[in-house]
Amino acid sequence: MDSYHSLAPLNALLNGCATVLLLAGFIFIKNGWVRAHRACMIGAMGFSAAFLTSYLVYHYNVGNVHFSGEGWVRSLYFSILIPHVILAGAIVPLVFATIWFALRGNFKRHRRIARWTWPLWMYVSVTGVIVYLMLYRIYTPIYPPTVVAQSASR
Repeated sequence: MDSYHSLAPLNALLNGCATVLLLAGFIFIKNGWVRAHRACMIGAMGFSAAFLTSYLVYHYNVGNVHFSGEGWVRSLYFSILIPHVILAGAIVPLVFATIWFALRGNFKRHRRIARWTWPLWMYVSVTGVIVYLMLYRIYTPIYPPTVVAQSASR
């Protein structure tokens, strides 16, 4: 578990970096700085791809970590987590379509789909960091029994 345990904060860092680049890219395009926008969005895609890879490796090896908060905060956590998970799955094809239209020079369709992609991608990135903070930093995570047993045997 120890070698994979460090991937959880890395995932939050990668999400945070994607968030900063998404925000900067938005500001750049609003100011007409197309090259800076393009660089930020490609960077955000890179950080998000690195996040997804790290996230899958982490959960393949660690499993599902349970939230230990109780009462109203548990409801708050799941009200953030559930849309985060649903939109995280939906955002992948939207990002690819948005980037595809930009790379093909079809900026009319790029702008049309980016109006949906950008806010959803921002939501997923920001709530990913919030979920990490709530699950691992504010409350004590509850690891699956197999992970705890494996780390105890080392």
